[in-house]
Amino acid sequence: MMKRTILAQLASRQGLVLLATALVLAGCASAPPAPKKPPKPAGRPGISLAGLQADGAGREILMYSLSLLDIDYKFGGSNPEAGLDCSGMVAYIYQNAAKVKLPHNAAQIASLARPIDNSRMRVGDLVFFNTLGKPFSHMGIYIGDGKFVHAPRSNSVIRVDRLDNSYFAARYEGARTLFD
Repeated sequence: MMKRTILAQLASRQGLVLLATALVLAGCASAPPAPKKPPKPAGRPGISLAGLQADGAGREILMYSLSLLDIDYKFGGSNPEAGLDCSGMVAYIYQNAAKVKLPHNAAQIASLARPIDNSRMRVGDLVFFNTLGKPFSHMGIYIGDGKFVHAPRSNSVIRVDRLDNSYFAARYEGARTLFD
């Protein structure tokens, strides 16, 4: 009988030790990390970026353009940290991707670029719009497949749109290039 009592006490003590150890370990454990939000898809709903292709300077311009998607619009902005407007975005991309310094003004950039037919557009060419009732008041960078990257307006972000979008098609002034 005494053996049974001693064994019961030992078993009880081992159980308490195991329970105490489990509680200590549970208290030290951290909560599982919160699930991360999935990244926002680049561009706009319904606009696929799959299949875009470019080479040479066009490839660098394309990569810089896509890296700026979802950066805030800022009138007069000239860097991604502060925000960018349309001509600031183009000047920033060309400076960093092609080492070409451009003015921070869509009309001035248009005057430096050579007009081209839409059928000859290449990735990295510039597209211009009349959005304020004056020529060359808005611009973007052509990325292929009828799409362009631009910084549209206050309270928005850099995004991809289609040239055949009804708003932009009605205001389209043409394409220009800085390439040879």
